[in-house]
Order: sequence, then C-alpha cells, then structure tokens
Amino acid sequence: MASMRPRRLGKPTTLIFPTLLLLSLGAIKISSAPLPDNSTDVLWLEAFKHEIISDPSGWLSSWNSSSSHCLWPGVKCSPTHPGRVVALQLFGLNLAGQISSSIGNLTFLTTLNLSTNGFSGQLPPLDHLQKLQVLDLSMNQLHGSIPYAISNCSNLRKVDLAKNFLIGEIPPKVGLLPNLSVLRLSFNNLTGAIPPILANITSMEKLILSYNSLTGSIPHEFGKLTNMSRLSLGGNRLSGGFPQCLFNISKSLQILGLESNMLSNKLPSNIGDDLPNLQVLYLNHNMFEGQIPASLGNALGLERLELGTNYLTGEITSSLGKLSNLYYLNLQQNNLEAVDKQSWEFFNGLTNCTSLEVLSLAGNQLQGTIPNTIGNFSSSLTEIYLGGNKLSGMVRTSVGNLGSLYFLGLEYNNLTGTIEEWTGKLTKLQGLNLQVNSFIGSLPSSLGQLTQLTELNLGNNIFEGPIPPTLGNLQQLSLLNLNQNNLQANIPTQIGSLTTLVSLDLSSNKLTGKIPDTLSKCQNIQTMQMAQNLLVGTIPISFRMLQSLSMLNLSHNSLSGAIPVSLNELQLSELDLSYNHLEGEIPRNGVFENAASTYLGGNWGLCGGVASLHMPLCHAVSRRSEIEYYLIRALIPLFGFMSITMLAYITIFGKKRSQRRKLLFLSFGKKFPRVSYNDLSRATGNFSEANLIGRGSYGSVYRGKLTQSKIQVAIKVFDLSLKCADRSFVTECDVLRSIRHRSLLPILTACSTIDNNSEAFKALIYEFMPKGNLDTWLHHKISDRSPKCLSLAQRATVVVCVADALAYLHYDCERQIVHCDVKPTNILLDDDMNAYLGDFGIASLVGHSSSNTSVGLKGTIGYIAPGMYTTPSVPKYKSFKRFH
Repeated sequence: MASMRPRRLGKPTTLIFPTLLLLSLGAIKISSAPLPDNSTDVLWLEAFKHEIISDPSGWLSSWNSSSSHCLWPGVKCSPTHPGRVVALQLFGLNLAGQISSSIGNLTFLTTLNLSTNGFSGQLPPLDHLQKLQVLDLSMNQLHGSIPYAISNCSNLRKVDLAKNFLIGEIPPKVGLLPNLSVLRLSFNNLTGAIPPILANITSMEKLILSYNSLTGSIPHEFGKLTNMSRLSLGGNRLSGGFPQCLFNISKSLQILGLESNMLSNKLPSNIGDDLPNLQVLYLNHNMFEGQIPASLGNALGLERLELGTNYLTGEITSSLGKLSNLYYLNLQQNNLEAVDKQSWEFFNGLTNCTSLEVLSLAGNQLQGTIPNTIGNFSSSLTEIYLGGNKLSGMVRTSVGNLGSLYFLGLEYNNLTGTIEEWTGKLTKLQGLNLQVNSFIGSLPSSLGQLTQLTELNLGNNIFEGPIPPTLGNLQQLSLLNLNQNNLQANIPTQIGSLTTLVSLDLSSNKLTGKIPDTLSKCQNIQTMQMAQNLLVGTIPISFRMLQSLSMLNLSHNSLSGAIPVSLNELQLSELDLSYNHLEGEIPRNGVFENAASTYLGGNWGLCGGVASLHMPLCHAVSRRSEIEYYLIRALIPLFGFMSITMLAYITIFGKKRSQRRKLLFLSFGKKFPRVSYNDLSRATGNFSEANLIGRGSYGSVYRGKLTQSKIQVAIKVFDLSLKCADRSFVTECDVLRSIRHRSLLPILTACSTIDNNSEAFKALIYEFMPKGNLDTWLHHKISDRSPKCLSLAQRATVVVCVADALAYLHYDCERQIVHCDVKPTNILLDDDMNAYLGDFGIASLVGHSSSNTSVGLKGTIGYIAPGMYTTPSVPKYKSFKRFH
C-alpha cells in the first residue's frame, strides 16, 4: 500500500500546475462561470479544440463559454462526478488536425470515439485513461506505432484502430488486457508475427488483423479463444497450412477470413463437420490444393463460401447443393473439372440453393455445354461468371429465365450459335461479356432493350451484319467492345447518343462509310478504336470537343484529307492514324510533338511536322505545279488509253517484259504498295546473307520476293546506326517521290517502321535488275568462271541511257537534281541490258533548303565531278545535253 502513496500525492500536482500555467499565459479563455469542484476537464477539451484545423460541419462552433462543457455536442459528463467527462464521441465529422495530448488527462473517460475523420499525427497518450472501455480511432490518417502504454487501460473492451497508417509490430502487452472482446487493427502497415500472447484474452470475440503485412504462421494457441465468433487475418503474408487449432473453437466461430495469404496444403476433409456454425469462410487467394472437401455441405449455416484463386483440383462436390442459406459462391481461378454428365451434377445441385445471388466458376476446366438447368437457378441470382473455361456448344435459351440477372460472363470459351433468343429477355443486365468465343449471326436489335447495361463486350467473335442502331438506347453504357468480328455497313449515328461512353472499340471489322460526326457528343469517352476497317472520308473536325479523349486509333482504313489541326488541343497520350490516305501538313503541337506516341506511317501524302517524325518537308505549290495538276487531270483519259495499249503490247509480245511493266505501273501509280517489316523479313529469309547482293555507304541491299505480289525486288535496308543514314533515306525519298524517267531505277515503295526489337527500321524497295550493276560487267573478278563482256552496241546503249537520265535530272525536272555519285555500281541493268541510274542517297536538290548543303566531298572518290567538291549552285553536266 505504501507504494501507492506517491501516486495519490502526485495527482493534485499534475492538475494544478498545468491549470496555473494555462491561466497565466492566457492561452485559453475559460468561462467566468465557476467550475465544478475538482474539475479541469473543460481545459483539456479547449486544448483539444485548439488543435482542430478543419471543422467543415461547424460541429465545434458551440464549444464556447456560453454553456457548460457538459452540454457541448459530442461530450458526455458523469452523473455521479459533476463536470468530469466520461465520453467524447465526435465520429464522422471530417475533422482534421492532430489529436491533442490533453485527451490523456480526461481521466474519467470511458468512451473515446473519433472515428471517420481526418486526424493525423501520432496516437494520443493513453497512460492515465484507466477507466477507458471503448477506444475507436478508426478511419483517420494516424501514423506511428501502437504505444505499449495501451496495456495501462486495463478496462478496455473494444480497440478499433483500423484504416490508418500505423506501423511496427502489434505490442505483446495487448495480451494483458483481460476484458478485451474486440481488437480491430485491419488496413494498416503493421509487421511482424501475430503475438501468441493474444490467446490469453479469453474474452476475445472478434480479432480483426486483416490487410497488414503480418508474417509467420497462425498461433496454435488461438485454440484457447473459445468465445471467438470472428477471426479475420486475410491480406497478410501468413504461411503454413489450415490452422487445425480452430477446430477447438468450433462452437463459437462464425466468420473465418484467411484470404490473400500464402497458406498451402490440402484443406482438412472434416472442415465442414468440425466447424458446423460457420456462416462466412474466406480462403480465396492462397495456395490450397486438392479437392473441395465434401464435408463443407454439412456446414448448413454457410452463407458465403470463397475458395477462388487456389490450386484446387478434381470435381466440384455436389454436397454444396445442401447449403440452402448460401448466397455467394466463389470457386473461380482453380483447376476444377467437369467433363461429363456426372461431373456436372454439382451444377444441378446448386439450383437447390434458393438464396444464391452470386456464382463464380470462371477460370477452371469446365467442358461441354452449359446444362439446361441453368434456367432453374434461384430467382435471386444476380451474377454468374463462367468465363475462362472450355465450354462449347450453344448457350441454352433457358438463360433467359434468369430475369434478375445483372451480370453474365461467358467470355473466353468456345461457345457458338446465335444470341438473339435469350439476350433480349435479360432486361436487368448491367454487364454482358461474351468476348473471345465463336458466336455467329447478326447482333440482335433486342440488345437495345437492355437499357441498364453499363458494359457490353462482344469482341472477338464471328458476328456479322450491321451494328444495330438500337444500341443508341443504352444511355448508361460506359464500355462498348465489338472488335474483331465481321460487322459491315456504316457506323450508326445513334452511337453518338451514348453520352456516358468511356471506351469504344470497333476495330478489326468491315465497317464502311464515314466516321459519324455525332461521336463528338460522347464527352466522357477516353479511348476510341476503329482500326482495321474500310472507313472513308475525313477525320471529323468535331473531335476537338472530345476533351476527355486520351487514345485515338483510326489506323488501317481509307481516310483521306488533312489531319484536323484541332486534334492538337486534345490531351492525347496515343494517336494512331497510320496507313490511311491522309495528306497535307502535320500539326506540330500537342501529341504531334511526341513521335513515340504518334503513328502516321503509310500516309504518303503527309509532310512537315516535328523533325522526330521523319516526314518529308512541305513545299509551296507553284503556279506551274497548279497548271500541271489540271493538265494531268485533263490527260487522264489519254493516259488510260495509252495504258490499255501498253497492256495489249505486253500480252502480244511475251511475258519477259510483263513483270517489268507491272512494276512500272506500281511505281508510277498514285498509291504505293504497303509493306511491313515482317513482309520484308519473309521476302529475304530474315535478311539472310544468302540473299545479300551488295553493300553501300549507308546499308545493304537484299534480293527478295514479296508474297503479296509475287515479284522479285531489291530491298535497300539502311543501317541507322551510321551517321547520316537517316538523312540519306529522307533525301532519297524526297528525290524519288517527284521524278519519273525510263532510265531511272524504278522505286516500288518504302518502309519506315520498327522491327521486332522495337528499333527504327527504314528500307526502300526497288525493281530487281537481273543483270546486276555495270561494275560487274566492266571489272571482272578473278573468281569469275565466265567473264561478262559488253558489246560495243551495249556500251553505247548504257551511255545513252545514263546521259538521258542525267539530262532529265538537270533540265527537265520540276526541281533541278544533281546525283553526286554517278559510278558503275549505281548503274543497274535489266534483262535487255537497258541501263538505269539509282542510289539518290546523297543527291542535291539545287536551290532547295532541305537538301544536304554542307561543304565537303559528296560521292565516291574517283567519280566525283570537278565542280562537285563543293556544293554547286548550278548543275555542272551541261555536256550531257547533247544526248537528250
């Protein structure tokens, strides 16, 4: 007893000195009304209020001297000890600030509830709150560790610190609280093992430690907690097997949550017999294996059973059909099987679960057709998930009997048949997912009756026909996915009425016509994909109104016209307009500034833009160009007649030159053939050395055969690691895009893309010249077994052809061009020994700002003309004029 005397003497001291200090400093204004005898609690409440920095509801505005603190909202005083605060309950008020340490001086406090606010900082000191029974500080922003001094609050019955940012271990001294019945520390960042000493609290009824970072095994001492009704340890890193100790508390345990841990091994075969009073069992997201114990059917009180995402195998026990109170069954993401009528018996048994609302069997090994008994399920069934199995055949029309269904998932199976006989009956559906199956037929107009749909996913099937305009009735739709089908006709304008749409995917179909302007009404849309269709017309200017749009993919269509400048006003993270017929200048702002997020390849009429896009420069249209444009349009009929004449000539005079004329037509036409990196890789045997026919300053030349047109081509692949190789590609494209002459090497197309390693890839595709280059005819190698020899007539032909080509470049082009590297290896020969001048990689466009104008050597030493040692201002090859 003597040891208690200092504490008694110390109490008045702890009350008097802070009081005098506060009064002397004037930090807090105290009511002029006399305080109750021996009470300073009003001072601690004022100090608590002083730390509040936000009170949006104004709850504490009445905490002032106009009334007794015992009448303040949220404050309750003792009826036997006037003025002493016994309860402070300020929950759900969105208060912010720190919890004042003055709370620790309210020594008569039995209830402290500050939950669901925005309090931050550390937990308040609790040393002197020996009368405290309820401590609820949950759903705040408190951090730090749980103080060991909490064990001084020996009368605590409930401790709730859930949903904060607490760290550290659970103090073992919590096990010294003999009256504790509820301990809730979930949704924090607590670490370490679960203290086995918690098992000493035999009064414990609810122990909730879920969603922390606790490790180790579940203490076997928990078998002593015979009053436990709820044990929630999910969302940690616990290991070991199913805790057998829990069978000792089978009479009281009703809720068991062990989900999202690392528990393994088989489930006990007697789990349902020894835990007969279970109502909720969470074992999902673990590593349990083996079969589902049949004894679970004996836990007749089970209402929710979650075994999903484990390694369970074998057939699903039909005993689950005895669980008449079951409303939620999750067996998804296992390896459970059903291959015949007997193994599907469990499915028929589940129709006896008259309370069933949610059934998930997705991601298993269920095979065959869905039993017709699916239409006999409980009228309360709202969700059914069967996706990710091996189901086949047609969906039973009895599915239409499930009138309360609001989500149906059959995705990633092998289901087939049409859907019009049952979809229109499920009028309460909010989500329908049938993607990646083999459904056929047209999309039924009855889909428009499902007016509560928020998600409609029918992608990757074999649907055909038009998109029904009735989809415009789905005013709550946020996701519409119809990609990878065979849908035809125009995009209905009614789609534009789906103002809640967030994601639209119509790609990889056969849709035609123009993009509806009405889509600009979808103000909430974030992703829009229409690639791989047959769409024509221009990109709607009204798309500038789609301010939420982050991804737009219109690639691989036949869109034309200019890119709307207004697209640069959108906050796009990805824009793909590649492989269309777009033309004109590329905008320079917004997404167009980022070449990594903008894809414009395959549009031969585009020019300009930022340098990183590597597009040709735009040139002003001269008066002469305008005249030529209209002249060409006037001469189109004449050229058509000449083409027919040429075709007749090819037919009459043999096949030898037919391939040549075909290539010329491809080269001179308005549309260049589209080739991808994979096309060129296949044509050259993955760029095999066996197909290498030459090397140049900036790359290599391969022989190949394009599978699309079945023609032999020469493929010049640029080595972009070399300095100026990229510039050489741009220069050659810039020159070849505007020159046409019978003695210039015909280019078929170009390829600017990325390879299989996501590296930049650039290549030019020319007509293949079977006789090689002039150098091999003039300079024989010693190893040649049959030396090549040119006759005088052939030599004269070569000279005339080359001279004719140069004269054309210097005098007859719209822009004067200097080749800069006329040498035998750049003169190619066809079957008839006609010569063609090629390789314009270092050519100069005289008077053109984009040409390479740096002073220095341009060309191969020994073949550089005297006037080309510096950049010329006029062509130097006037002597060739005589050959024109």
